Amino acid sequence: MAGYVFLSNSTKPTQKEQNSREEVKLTNVSRPCLQTALDMGYEVYFGTNRANPENLKCELPVKLYDSHSYRSITAIKDNWTAYKNLSQVVETENVEVIHCNTPVGGMVGRFVGKKYHVNKVIYTAHGFHFFKGAPLFNRTVLKFAERIMAHWTDAIITMNEEDYQSALKFKLRKGGKVYKVHGVGITLDEFRNINVDKQAKRSELGLKDTDIVCISAGDLVVRKNYSIAIKALAKVKNKNVHYLICGVGPEKNNLEKLAVNNGIADRIHFLGFRSDVKELMKISDIFLFTTLQEGLPRSMMEAMACGLPCVASKIRGNVDLLDEGQGGYLREPSDLEGITECIGFLVGDYSLRKQMGKYNLESIKNYDVNVVKREIGQIYKEILGEEKCQK
Repeated sequence: MAGYVFLSNSTKPTQKEQNSREEVKLTNVSRPCLQTALDMGYEVYFGTNRANPENLKCELPVKLYDSHSYRSITAIKDNWTAYKNLSQVVETENVEVIHCNTPVGGMVGRFVGKKYHVNKVIYTAHGFHFFKGAPLFNRTVLKFAERIMAHWTDAIITMNEEDYQSALKFKLRKGGKVYKVHGVGITLDEFRNINVDKQAKRSELGLKDTDIVCISAGDLVVRKNYSIAIKALAKVKNKNVHYLICGVGPEKNNLEKLAVNNGIADRIHFLGFRSDVKELMKISDIFLFTTLQEGLPRSMMEAMACGLPCVASKIRGNVDLLDEGQGGYLREPSDLEGITECIGFLVGDYSLRKQMGKYNLESIKNYDVNVVKREIGQIYKEILGEEKCQK
C-alpha cells in the first residue's frame, strides 16, 4: 500500500505537553486532508509534536510519528531533528506523497521529498512571509527560498488572492499547479448551535445590556496591532462602548498602560486565554481586527459565523473574507481616523450592525469545512489520481 505523510509546524510544546499520553486531537488544518487521503486508499502517516507518539490514539486510523516541527525557521537543531524524523519514515515506508504545510513544515517536507525522490510533494502556504509590506529580508531571502523550493513541488495550495498571485509566478515541477482554497475551513454547525444567556454572560464580565461590546481574539503581540484599536476606541464619543480582548502575550503590560493613558482602562477588558471565545462573540456587537499581517484569519471567520460586523485592517486575508461596506469596513492598519470613524458608524447604528452581521452569516458559508474538504478532494484527485492506491 502506498504511503502518504502530512506534516506542519506548531508552537514548541512544553516538556509536559510533549510527553502527554492524551489522544491526539485533529484540527481543520489536517482533518480534511487526512480523511481524503484515507478515502483514496493511502496508508497515512501524521506528524505530531509529541514524543513517542506511535501508540497514541487518534480519531482517524492514521500512523503517528514525531515530526518535531516547530515555528522557528532558524532553530537549526530542531529543524535537523525534524528532517531526520521525516527521512526515517520515508526510508522505511512506501511513501509516495508528502503534503507539507506552513514555513518549517514546508521546508522540511520539500527537502526530504527532493532527497528521496518522493513521487508527489504538495505544499500548503498558510501565508507567505513575503507579503506586501513585509521586511526586506522576507521579501528577498525568504521569497527566494520559496521560489527555489517550488521547483521541488507538484502543487502549491494557497488561501488568499495575494499569495495565489505570488505562487503563480513560481516555476513548479513539471506538470505542477497552483491552487487556492477557502482556508482550512470552520465548522459552521458549531456556531449555529451555540446557546448563551446574553444577559448572564455580560453580567459575569461586569457589562450591562445597554453597553456596546467590541471584541478581538489573538495573541497580545505587536503584529496584532491592538494599540490602534485602543486608541480608536478612546476617540469614539460613546462612553458605553467596551472592548473585550481575548488572548495572552508579551504586549499585555504595554496595552494596559496605553488604556490607562487614554483614559479608558475601565472599558478595556483583558480576558486572557478563554475557552469560551465563541460564546463571548455571541454576546458582542462588533469584531475589531486591526492586525498587521494574516494569511486567512480564523478569528475573523469565527466572528462572521457568529453574525458580527467587522472593522478590520485592509491587508491580505482580511480583504478576501470581508466585503467592504457590506459585512463591515476595511481600513489601512495605521489609519487611526478611518478606524475610529468606522467603529463610530457601527456604534451609532443598531440596524447597520444587524444588517452587516446578517450579510456575514451568508458570505462565510463559502468557508465551511465541508467546502474545503471538497476542494482538497478535487486537488488530490487531479494531482494524485494516477498514482493513488486502490482499496
